[in-house]
Amino acid sequence: MFGFEIKQDENPNKIDVPSKIIGNDSIKLCMYEVSSMSPEGGIGHFGFNIENFDDVIKKCKEFGVQILYGGKIDWEKSKSVYIVDPSGYELELGQISGGGL
Repeated sequence: MFGFEIKQDENPNKIDVPSKIIGNDSIKLCMYEVSSMSPEGGIGHFGFNIENFDDVIKKCKEFGVQILYGGKIDWEKSKSVYIVDPSGYELELGQISGGGL
């Protein structure tokens, strides 16, 4: 959905934890699956600035991604939409980084 591809499909340190590194030319995300971790007590959310805001919102709807708070939210000079990832974490997708502040 974000134009990410798998950059690394296993942990190079041979740690027995499922992991992947995904990303594109601008950003990389390291993801480790630890069954005992959950969104409760963790981060509130984190956000991505996306250039193709309306296209991504369309993709979210096509893929059946849960959109929170009734849809698009106007914020300062920008718009944001909040979605839930497969692990239950809240992600903010923003038209302009930091609301254009």
